[in-house]
Amino acid sequence: MAYVCAGPLNWRDFAAVETDIARLAAAAATEHPHEVFMSALSPGCFARFFRNEYYSDEETYLQAVADVMRREYQMIVAAGFVLQLDCPDLASGANTDYADLSVKQFRKVIEQHIECLNYALKTIPPEQVRIHICWGNYEGPHHRDIALSDVMDIVLKANVTGITIESANPRHGHEWKIWQEMKLPDGKILFPGVIDDTTYFIEHPELVAERIVRFAKLVGKENVIACTDCGLRHLPDASLAFAKLYALAEGARLASRELWN
Repeated sequence: MAYVCAGPLNWRDFAAVETDIARLAAAAATEHPHEVFMSALSPGCFARFFRNEYYSDEETYLQAVADVMRREYQMIVAAGFVLQLDCPDLASGANTDYADLSVKQFRKVIEQHIECLNYALKTIPPEQVRIHICWGNYEGPHHRDIALSDVMDIVLKANVTGITIESANPRHGHEWKIWQEMKLPDGKILFPGVIDDTTYFIEHPELVAERIVRFAKLVGKENVIACTDCGLRHLPDASLAFAKLYALAEGARLASRELWN
């Protein structure tokens, strides 16, 4: 089903957002975690899934999206959560919505998306926001994915502290090498995926540790927090997901022992 924007954007049921936030707050209150993040669509991702048939041009449409979505972003942060903006438009968009564009042309598109994202976040401290970049981690060849090196310099312009990126799957597992030449700006934290969410293999903790250490040696151990490539929705049951998360935790423990002791 294709969704379109056929009129001026506004909230129809913001109470649904408030309910989601209240549920997460209640769940977090029982476990007392160190930190909790809550996801929301970025303006560029919103525009990707809801085609514009009302606003005069894409720039005007993106700004309208940002003006509306900012209310959700602000409420998530006000609840004490880290806001994670999901931004697959910055990578997977290159071989889907913008497949007819050259790399140079696609870079202009995502420059605009980052500008709009920053506009939407203008009242929110960067340390309370992270973004997730991916190639739509579905099971498929991915041979038409754009290279991380072609987009990362633009991604780093986002006014956020955390950047999560797929780094474990077979198509992009080698791209840690870009940090041999590219510098992670001061104040930013890299969340490399060290667990692939599409394979049923349970990664060995030593492999997880190896991946973490590799990033830490390039961008600084204090600037790396390990995570999964994407969500774990592709896995058949919770037991496999928890086994992978256990491998992630154990691998992080091994990496910390090597890096900090």
